[in-house]
Amino acid sequence: MDRTIAALGALILQSVPTFLLIIALYFYLKKVYFDPMARTLKERYDATEGARSMAEASFARAAELTSQYEAALRSARAEIYREQEEYRQRLRQEQEQALQDARKSGAEMVKEASERLSVELKSAKLSLEAQTSSLAERIADAILRRRPA
Repeated sequence: MDRTIAALGALILQSVPTFLLIIALYFYLKKVYFDPMARTLKERYDATEGARSMAEASFARAAELTSQYEAALRSARAEIYREQEEYRQRLRQEQEQALQDARKSGAEMVKEASERLSVELKSAKLSLEAQTSSLAERIADAILRRRPA
């Protein structure tokens, strides 16, 4: 058993330099390779997260601007519809006023024409009454003489 322990001690003594070399290699690789790699990955992650958060903020701002634009568009459409309705009402009132004016003017013209016809009728009746006796004499003369008037 002493031999086994001596052989084991010799094996351990031979493996110490390898063990120290592996520990040195671990610290060297950690400092030269793994730490810069971890730093690069962290920077990449931070940049990606920053870009992602900026994109989310941009989407939120775009959604807000879209809703504001749509609200402004609805408001503008409502204003246009209101103005169109006011214009239609104003046109309708102007048409009604023009129609009333035309009816009033037509009624006045009819009244004036009726009055003129009435005056002309009276004048014609008076003229006929004035000429009745002379026409009656001429007719009687023409019948009695049998000659054309």
